[in-house]
Formats: sequence, structure tokens, C-alpha cells
Amino acid sequence: MKEALRFVGVEKRYGKAQALAGLTFAVPTGAICGLVGPNGAGKTTTFGIVGGAIFHDAGEVDILGEGPFDRRRHGGRIALLPQDCELNPFTPVRQLLRHYARLHGLSAAAAERQVDGLLDEVELRDRGGARISELSHGMRRRVAVAQALLGNSELILLDEPTAGLDPHLVARMREVFLRRRGRCTLVVSSHVLVELEQTCDHVVVLERGRLVRQGPLAELIGAAGRLRAHFARRPGPGLLEAALPGVELRWRDDAVELIEAGADVSDLTRRFLRAVATLELDLLSLQRGRSLEEAYLEDRARAGAAAAP
Repeated sequence: MKEALRFVGVEKRYGKAQALAGLTFAVPTGAICGLVGPNGAGKTTTFGIVGGAIFHDAGEVDILGEGPFDRRRHGGRIALLPQDCELNPFTPVRQLLRHYARLHGLSAAAAERQVDGLLDEVELRDRGGARISELSHGMRRRVAVAQALLGNSELILLDEPTAGLDPHLVARMREVFLRRRGRCTLVVSSHVLVELEQTCDHVVVLERGRLVRQGPLAELIGAAGRLRAHFARRPGPGLLEAALPGVELRWRDDAVELIEAGADVSDLTRRFLRAVATLELDLLSLQRGRSLEEAYLEDRARAGAAAAP
């Protein structure tokens, strides 16, 4: 599979502090990739290296198949939204976005059309004439997201893009990102794992500048061969077990986790629902695999246990 971004053994130090310690990962072209990790994991440093703001000390960085960042090779092909992005407070929104669109090489007419479209997407068409200083924090954040999506960038890096937004606007931004799946590659850093789970199809997990895990989201959350169900009341002893031979059932009160290694999850789902209907069970919810948050916390717990003396 073609890769939009690849790090191999990348190291970066700030004095005695090591931000990246041999970091290796890859992001498939066209994916929406979640970059996950606690504060200090190296996410911001990683973004800085990709965007050319930070130089790495060792290792290999390949961006869009063209090696490490070079403004001649990557100009206009990469966009970056920093976590603490500050926009010129005295410039009107539309004027600011038109300016950045022109820097991407768009004609005046094309810039106007794209700015109009993005202002609609981030629900700020009625504030196009307002100065940045007149906007709320959430509005400024949406302008920053729009600015990062200008042009025809092939790789877009978004650091906490929905921070400070109201819930309905978070959902709106999710729609904005999902529309771009397959058209470009998005790498989204966020501490809100529930949001990443609804947006991303690929995940890279960092801890202390090292890779913990990477891969398709379905693989990380164990969606293959694993279901989680919650009943209004737990079925009688052995009823569901007898209806699903070969499936391991792990009960916790009225909830159960079903595990069948190597099974097709769609087939497991059909057999489970058939058993529920036959036994006339009161099913409240059904979920494939674990949540991303659970998978992340389990990985951290295992890593902590392995590091313990």
C-alpha cells in the first residue's frame, strides 16, 4: 500500500530531553489517521518535523514519496494546523482566507469559490466580514480549520482541530473531515478518542517518543471476531453459550463480550442475532470490538506492567 508519510527510526532531542526515540510508523495514502498519545508522547514534535518547522536528529522521514520536508518539493502539498494556532486579529475572515488561498496558487475566482465553500462547511458564511478579534474561540478555531483545508494539499495535519468546539460543531467538523477521505490524507491528533473512533480508519499510538501500536482502526479495537452486547437482563445460565458453540463468552453483569478467534465478524454478528431472536432475549446494544479508548488504556496498562521492575 502506498504511504503518504513514513518515519523510520526518527530521533529528536531538546537538550537532555528526548522527544522522539527511534520513532517508526507509516500512514497510508488517502487515510484519515488518528495520532494518539498522552502529553509529551511526541505528537507535536512529529507534526513539526513533517511541516519543516523542526529538524530531526537521526532517522528517515519520507513525505509523499519525496523524502523529508523541502519547500520546493512539498510547497502547497502539505497543510498544518498547530494546536495553538493564532490568526491575524485585525484581518477580516474572508480576506484572510482569500490571501492564504492565493498563496496556494489558486486564481482569484477559484480562491473566492473555495473560501465560500469552506465558510459554508464550517458554518461561518455570515461572519466572513468580521475581524478575527471579533470572533469567539470556537469561531477562530473553525477559521483555522478552514485555512488548513484551503488549496489542494495532499497531506493535512490537524492538531486538536475540535478543541473548544460545541458538541454540534464537533459533529459538523467530523463531517467535514470524512468528506475528504480518499481525496487526501489527514492526520488528526486528539485526546478525544471517542471522536477519533468515529472519524479515523487508521491509528498510530505513541508513548514517550516511541511507537506503541499502529494499524487499521478495526484491527486495533479488535473488531474482527469480537462483539460486545448489553442485555436488559442476563439470560439464564448456559442459554447463549449453548446457542453459540465455539464462541467464548465473558460476562460482566448484564453485558457480555463474545470472542471467536479468526471468525468473520459479520458471520458472528448474524449467528448472535439469530440466537437472540430464537431465545427471545432483550438486547439493548451491540458493538463490534472494544472502544478505541479501552484499547488505548489496555495498551498503556500492558506497557506499564512490562516496564515495572
